Amino acid sequence: MSRLTLGILAHVDAGKTTLSEAILHKSGALRKPGRVDKGDAFFDTDPLERERGITIDAKSTVFSLGDREIFLLDTPGHVDFSTEAERVLSVLDCAVLVISSTDGVQAHTLTLWRLLERFHVPAFVFVNKTDLPGPERAALMSALKEKLDGGCTDFNADADAIAEEAALCDETLLERYLERGSVTDGEYQDLIASRKLFPCCFGSALKEEGVEEFLDVLSRLAPVPAYPSGFGARVFKIARDDKGNRLTWLKVTGGVLKAKSRLTSAHDGNIPDASGEVWEEKADQIRVYTGVKYKMAEEMTAGGICAVTGLTRTRAGEGLGLERGRTAFSLEPVFRYQVLTPSGVDPHTVLTALRQLEEEDPALKVVWDADARTVQVRLMGEIQAEILKRRLQDRFRLSVEFGPGAIVYRETIAAPVEGVGHFEPLRHYAEVRLLLEPLPPGSGIEYASACPEDALSRNWQRLILTHLAEREHVGVLTGSPVTDIRFTLLAGRAHEKHTEGGDFREAVYRAVRQGLMSARSVLLEPWHSFRLEIPSDRTGRAVNDIRQMGGETDAPETIGESVILTGAAPAAALKDYGREVAAYTHGLGQFSCQASAFRPCANQDEVVARIGYDPERDIDNPAGSVFCSHGAGYVVAWERVPDMAHTQSAWRPERVEASAAPTRRAVSGGGVQEKELQAIFERTYGPMKERREAQVREARRTPPERVRVPRQPSGPEYLLADGYNLIFAWEDLKAVALENLDAARKILCDSLCDYQSMRGCVVIVVFDAYKVKGNPGSHELYNNIHVVYTKEAETADSYIERASYELAKENRVRVATSDGPEQLIILGHGALRVSASMFREELDGTKARIAELIAQHNRPAPTGAVRAAIEAAELRKGRP
Repeated sequence: MSRLTLGILAHVDAGKTTLSEAILHKSGALRKPGRVDKGDAFFDTDPLERERGITIDAKSTVFSLGDREIFLLDTPGHVDFSTEAERVLSVLDCAVLVISSTDGVQAHTLTLWRLLERFHVPAFVFVNKTDLPGPERAALMSALKEKLDGGCTDFNADADAIAEEAALCDETLLERYLERGSVTDGEYQDLIASRKLFPCCFGSALKEEGVEEFLDVLSRLAPVPAYPSGFGARVFKIARDDKGNRLTWLKVTGGVLKAKSRLTSAHDGNIPDASGEVWEEKADQIRVYTGVKYKMAEEMTAGGICAVTGLTRTRAGEGLGLERGRTAFSLEPVFRYQVLTPSGVDPHTVLTALRQLEEEDPALKVVWDADARTVQVRLMGEIQAEILKRRLQDRFRLSVEFGPGAIVYRETIAAPVEGVGHFEPLRHYAEVRLLLEPLPPGSGIEYASACPEDALSRNWQRLILTHLAEREHVGVLTGSPVTDIRFTLLAGRAHEKHTEGGDFREAVYRAVRQGLMSARSVLLEPWHSFRLEIPSDRTGRAVNDIRQMGGETDAPETIGESVILTGAAPAAALKDYGREVAAYTHGLGQFSCQASAFRPCANQDEVVARIGYDPERDIDNPAGSVFCSHGAGYVVAWERVPDMAHTQSAWRPERVEASAAPTRRAVSGGGVQEKELQAIFERTYGPMKERREAQVREARRTPPERVRVPRQPSGPEYLLADGYNLIFAWEDLKAVALENLDAARKILCDSLCDYQSMRGCVVIVVFDAYKVKGNPGSHELYNNIHVVYTKEAETADSYIERASYELAKENRVRVATSDGPEQLIILGHGALRVSASMFREELDGTKARIAELIAQHNRPAPTGAVRAAIEAAELRKGRP
């Protein structure tokens, strides 16, 4: 029996779930079809779905259709949950697009059609609600051909008309049709599989009219997928059952998946998980779901959809086995909301809950602002925000609100530019040249290589492309993610002895940033396509509103006493327009919109000024490069890097007109120049303190490696200790750590407590916790010292670099670490450095002094004459 993964897609209220119920009933899988309005639909089992009458989460079931086993996936129709629908699209063999005959092709319908084209999914069209008053079938078919594709064909027509229209879709088939006068089912399947033909059927799902005819067309003509014998699978959804068990929904795309087998992300083309590590875990259970119920399976063969328990590190879009890489999803929320927690609720608790929900919906993109102690999420709209609030309440007993939504911008570049990144602190080396080229709107990010392998080995090139793809790069206007850019590796250089993988990561990040700083950047804002149905006497008001927004409209369409306006406008302007429409039409108007594209922002200067982003002060995205001279590393400002690079590029830019001058240039003030000469950054950097103009001129004349460090302030002294660096630099503590890391930490902290008591300084010991998923970071007092565990994705290095920069403004700061590049960064921040071995000597001296004091304290009190002799001797030795 062959298998088919079939997805049902539609705009909200088109009748998608009703058609799913009718299909299951007609195929014998359901005794009686449910209804959305009665709250007994087979797929809409969630209380929120039944309450609102919409599908929120994709659902799965299995049924037989002739000699085929069909895995049916019902997807959300509301635009606020379209990211869920897109994830399902990545595993479909075939799709059914449901269109309401009364509404026609709407904005969201076009979005779904573009996604079907992007994922190369063959599609059937079911025009629903033909029992209601509306356009004739000929008019509907004309609209489908015009707005979707000319291959849309009425399969409710007679056989000869169908064959003739299908033959016109392919020249080779047309020749065969003219010879024999017919088209076979196999030829229909080939046309459908190649997306040249789209069968369209008409009916009423609620009354089950036309459903049997549609199922006959589907069972005969749906393409039969072919699968390889080797194991492969594609993850498309992460969820949790009612007991909290994590479910990895996947489609087996090759071979067999057996229960209790071990799965891994380790293969060429896969990017490691967020911790940078390859994972290997056991697939505990294999569940085959039918609605909310499921059956356990010992194995799942190719073509099947199942949910797997026991996997904790899978992600939506991830490929396993023969499936390479990770699916790139294009739909993203365009609004950013701040999560408002009630008084008495720890923001970290809300963050942990949202991290779990982010696994299930990666488009949320939860962001924790450690400085402001706030959480932000990205959402598609107000309906999704309401659902998210209810889920936090129902699943985690957390009551939250959301602040007003802000627009999520994007950035791109106007013309090609080369970016150069160099990373060469002592005993490290990597250099990368990248070509950044603008792509057509909606293209996203692309990666390529034009570097000869005799100049840089294939392995290094693969690593560079991996580093390019492993993070979201941000622009230099507002710090928003970049898009519609192709990154091409032009040249690179490694050192036979000193180059490590992390060196190319630094060089790549700096090359991207250097290129963006050199380019003419363009700010992009999201636009929404809209459909507005209003009384005809309100047409002038609506058209004027859209023009005031800077939007555009198509020619009005008159239907009875109503007018339908379609077009597009900036999302920021349309955000609350639905309420305004309801007000000026007294509830008679209907407004719907859908994210469509990013376009150049009309008021770019105003937005950039309002956001106030300074790319030169972004400590997570340094644009300068690190070079080496006389055994020491130093930072070179981004505009000077191409002149100092060690590689030569074959790319030659065309003559740039004055209008194409970069929109961002280095500030020529002394503080910036001094920073570029002084601060050496590995992963992060921060600006130096401002100096007098005379000092700046002196720094410019002095070789970079000889620039003097500013005099330290006279405030209290701070000691920042890199905990794990010290533990593993000292043999005795390293031996303890290999047996019991907690014991090693305690020994170190106890020693630092003694040190602080003797020195009278403020001690802060920092431990890495950046690989702990969802970890918000912590700070605690251990006796008289401060112990810090870093947050997720933050290393001890980056914490110490930031802390040393802030503390050195008003205090004396010393940092104990043996990390060479970090020591150079510390020096650039105005702090003093001390290596692990030197600090050990200080610590041992402190312990000896403590022991001596204890011994003195325990001696019998001397007589007056003896005490005077001892004090005289101590004074001669120079002791107090």
